[in-house]
Amino acid sequence: MNTVSNHSPMLPNRPSIRISPRFFLILLSGICLILSKPSDLEAQAPEDWKAMSINLEDVEYPYPVSYMNMNTMGKDVRMAYMDVPASGEANGRAVVLMHGLNFFGEYWTGTIEALRSEGFRVIVPDQIGFGRSSKPIMPYSFQKKVANTHQLLDKLGIDKAAIVGHSMGGMVATRFAFSYPESTTRLVLVNMIGKRDFRLVRPWQSTDEVYESELNRTYESIRQFVENYYVEWDPASEKYIRIHYGWTLSADWPRLAMVRALNRQMVYSQPVVYEFPHVQAQTLILSGREDGPDFADLARQTAEAIPDAELILLENVGHNPHLEASEQFHRELIRFLNSP
Repeated sequence: MNTVSNHSPMLPNRPSIRISPRFFLILLSGICLILSKPSDLEAQAPEDWKAMSINLEDVEYPYPVSYMNMNTMGKDVRMAYMDVPASGEANGRAVVLMHGLNFFGEYWTGTIEALRSEGFRVIVPDQIGFGRSSKPIMPYSFQKKVANTHQLLDKLGIDKAAIVGHSMGGMVATRFAFSYPESTTRLVLVNMIGKRDFRLVRPWQSTDEVYESELNRTYESIRQFVENYYVEWDPASEKYIRIHYGWTLSADWPRLAMVRALNRQMVYSQPVVYEFPHVQAQTLILSGREDGPDFADLARQTAEAIPDAELILLENVGHNPHLEASEQFHRELIRFLNSP
């Protein structure tokens, strides 16, 4: 019968190895360095990056900012905007530039210059909840955003305008063209999000969950999402990382985080894709092609859904073509706005 011994077999004598405490600490530090992810080592914001105002008082806008006072859901709010006249001879036409979810009117600076040099009057609003406009805690809607914009144009005495929308601003621009066809001379969609109904492709999250994800943004996550907008990183866009990170250091960050969460809920739950077939304005889809694996296909589907829409995809350009490929972008934009 086989038995199993509980005693270890005899081993040959070996010289003992003694490790000094100093050597052990050095070895342990080296192992931790190897196991650390590069992002863990590099995810520290520059020391001189401080808190920034959620109302952007510390961000320079290219032209004077004016305000339109309104009352919304019992709240007194004001909508910030730039009204920039043509440089040189005016052509009598106006263009409205709609910003995206993660930006504000200031980032249209180069586009403002390109358009005004061609004789256009340029209107650049900060939607309520963004930029230098008020940031009330309330439900947000695309319909209210376009109504506010139309009210602004009335205030400025502008009956008709070309509407240009980038990213989320493309959804606002689409709703504007649908709601006010008599006021929309042209529609330009720039890397628009919402080219499909998000409810069909992504599960719903509660506002509390979305708010929590906003509240817990980090320097690393902010840098990643801003850099992902580009094919070739432009150091000039470093300021947007600094602004977004600076917001998280502000005492007012919880308010802005909730406003951002409420606007993200609007994007999710208020699709504009069903309005594409009803757009009457001559439309250009002008976008960087490299904006996600299925972006080009979705852009083509959008162009097919909007009657007689023109599609231009800029090669090797990402989400912000007006910043990444400004010369090419502005050439195509002005060509379209000046076309018969």
